[in-house]
Amino acid sequence: MELKEYADVVHRCFRCGYCKFTYDFSYRGFNCPLYSTRRLESCSPGGLMWLIRASLMEREIAWSDRLTDILYSCTMCRNCVQQCRFSFNHKLVGIFEAARERVIEAGSVPPKVNHFLTAIHGYGNPYKLLRQDRGSWAEGTGIRLYREGDDFLYYVGCVGSYDSTGQRAARALGEVLLKSGLAFGILGSQETCDGNEVNTLGEKGLFEVLKQQNVQTFQNMHVAKIVTLSPHSYNALLNHYPGGFEVFHYTQLLRDLIKGGQLHPSRPFPERVTYHDPCFLARYNQEYEAPREVIRSIPGIELVEMDRNRENAFCCGGGSANFYTDVLGGGRDRPSVARVHEAYSTGATVLAVSCPICLTMLEDAVKTAGLEGQLRVKDVSEIVRESL
Repeated sequence: MELKEYADVVHRCFRCGYCKFTYDFSYRGFNCPLYSTRRLESCSPGGLMWLIRASLMEREIAWSDRLTDILYSCTMCRNCVQQCRFSFNHKLVGIFEAARERVIEAGSVPPKVNHFLTAIHGYGNPYKLLRQDRGSWAEGTGIRLYREGDDFLYYVGCVGSYDSTGQRAARALGEVLLKSGLAFGILGSQETCDGNEVNTLGEKGLFEVLKQQNVQTFQNMHVAKIVTLSPHSYNALLNHYPGGFEVFHYTQLLRDLIKGGQLHPSRPFPERVTYHDPCFLARYNQEYEAPREVIRSIPGIELVEMDRNRENAFCCGGGSANFYTDVLGGGRDRPSVARVHEAYSTGATVLAVSCPICLTMLEDAVKTAGLEGQLRVKDVSEIVRESL
């Protein structure tokens, strides 16, 4: 939707402030990553709504680089959608996307965001790495290219394909799927960016190009079922791509394989573990239980919850390309650092994640927080692999 189509909604926000907190106020701090980091009312969802109305809609104030910085510092975590008490709450992220689309049309995006989008346009990934190297992470694992008739296409995504930490999760999941006996394969150099972050950044034209490229590849190979490593890919393929294939996040598939007896976690993992809900699996797609069911199926694990979990989980700060652009920033006040301190306070020795972006963000935060040797960050697939 264009920004003008939200005109009847934007003016109705009167900055009551619910969007900054958890729904039941069970946590005493703020739950909006942007506001939590900067503590300025203009950096709250309500404040941002007023800035959008005053500048892009009513032309009462001039748009500026400062306003662009605030707009693109939002991680699009949907905490505001979850906590807003009004009937228009589901439109909030759409408003921010539409504002970004307007800014992109005006050519006013922050340089780091422009670099991100330009790299994806030219290379199919934000790292400006070669397409033919997209499947190099799988060498020596026994993971092969997809063949028509396979049970699943394993869609890896950019972070799992190119980032060294993300590759660790990609290999772990691939090796677990191999042990399950499923017939599956990857696209390798034929895979391109799913476009989830491109879409949230407001570059709708580029998102359509990426979507068409991937869909054409899926159709050419007669893909029926897709399992994704990343919740970001899961969200894009499930909610923004046309139908014709089933999409699963890998924790949903692992849960079903364990229940069906195709995977047998039997080696004890004697650790206290806490789980971090990724925004694009949890608040965007209401999948809270599959990862927890997988974790609970592993003998020896004691699963404990952080104060903020499920609908109230605190974003790691990596959404909407911030894992790459770091427009939000924050140093030691960044959301990822706050999150690892919260995990450590539970007495957990392992912080489990189910997203390669969360894995990279929180593993870096453990180092920043000085918690190395006290708290380890592991993808759920890594824990499952160790238990097989």
